[in-house]
Amino acid sequence: MPGSLSALQTRVLRVLAGLDPRWTLTGGGALAGFHLAHRRTKDVDLFFHGLVALGRLPEDAAAVLSAEGMSVDFLQRAPAFCRLRAELGGEVVLVDLVAEPVPNVFPAERRVVDTTEILVDCRAEILVNKLGALYSRWEIRDLVDVKALVEAGEDLDAALGLVSRKDGGFSPPDLAWVLRTLNVAALAKADGYDAAALLAFRDELVDRLVG
Repeated sequence: MPGSLSALQTRVLRVLAGLDPRWTLTGGGALAGFHLAHRRTKDVDLFFHGLVALGRLPEDAAAVLSAEGMSVDFLQRAPAFCRLRAELGGEVVLVDLVAEPVPNVFPAERRVVDTTEILVDCRAEILVNKLGALYSRWEIRDLVDVKALVEAGEDLDAALGLVSRKDGGFSPPDLAWVLRTLNVAALAKADGYDAAALLAFRDELVDRLVG
């Protein structure tokens, strides 16, 4: 499979494909594995659309992974979110399970992992999500991903107009304020990213948000 997912990440996606209801891969895992391969990621984000709570899905996922010989631990647990730690042969994958009642803006794409079909968010959907993440949680990888998506040709202005469908409190000026307050250089250097390039992109993005 093209992309920068590890063999264990790929295996996790394949063995969890049979969970019911079906999930959609999004975030860094979707970008790294199926779209851009511009960075590596430690986690895979599996969104269960139309659900407000996960129910027994975390237990079902843990059982499937354990049956594949992986050591599985629960790191975080809430009604709509669960983070699992799966380990095999010294390699670790973090699996985030998310109940997502808000529908996608764009339809997911059908992709194949080995011989197993999964659903993967398209690049336009991920850009909308990443802009919302920049506004609500802030992690340097979100800026890295927005930069990569825009440079790959995704429509930033269109995405900005769609974020409010998922986050009613979002506004471009507020995102510009958040971006101005963050020490991009220090965060970029700490994670091994090109600080100068991210600073330049941050400034360009702020100009577009307030322009």
